[in-house]
Amino acid sequence: MSILEVQNLTKQFGGLTANQNISMTFEQNSITAVIGPNGAGKTTFFNMITGVYQPTSGSILLENKKINGFKPHDVSKRGIARTFQNIRLFDEMSVIENVLVGMHTHLRAGILGTLFNRPGVRKEEFHAEVDAYQLLEYVGLAPFLNEKAMNLSYGAQRRLEIARALAAKPKVILLDEPAAGMNPKETSNLTQLIKKMREEFNLTVILIEHDMKLVMEISEHIFVLDHGEKIAEGKPEEIRNNEKVIEAYLGSGAVHAG
Repeated sequence: MSILEVQNLTKQFGGLTANQNISMTFEQNSITAVIGPNGAGKTTFFNMITGVYQPTSGSILLENKKINGFKPHDVSKRGIARTFQNIRLFDEMSVIENVLVGMHTHLRAGILGTLFNRPGVRKEEFHAEVDAYQLLEYVGLAPFLNEKAMNLSYGAQRRLEIARALAAKPKVILLDEPAAGMNPKETSNLTQLIKKMREEFNLTVILIEHDMKLVMEISEHIFVLDHGEKIAEGKPEEIRNNEKVIEAYLGSGAVHAG
């Protein structure tokens, strides 16, 4: 059963077409990769799904309901969370505070409740902190909960972004190059974390990634973009042997990856 569907999605910036008539369907509780060379339009595609950009034309359907025109916080409320290609953490805030930020769309207390320190607000904050700590445990960052985010290693910052995305209680999580900058051990740990997240949080995972070993190992379905257009889709083995994909992106050396 599909949870997210895009239909004929197009994004133009003046005379530049970043995405052209892209249609994709993402199955519930699946892991799907969106791959392609730099400049293929992958992050623009993520930005449209999450409300950062509004499509020039086409539709985005989450659980068969159109979410075109929604702002990012509205998209988050409806169940889509993301990480970013360039890490976007609050560097001066603590690790646990960064996770708490991810919960804001689900917390009921308004600004007045917070200012007047009402009992219900204190109770909600306590439960939020417990949940945040559990998420940090989940991604292996609990020992650093009071550390400033800027002081974490690069790989740990990537995991903190994932914990913050999970804090929004998503149905769909978009990971934009989650393995970028990671060493092989960190990448291996990330692979296991993504698999575990999918199962334990009943998540649909969509990732943009250049690490073909990770993509081929973890993905059940792959979409390939080139120059803003979808040029192929299929299971990893089909993509690995697709001549058009090899020519546009993988190259002969990547055919045997994974």
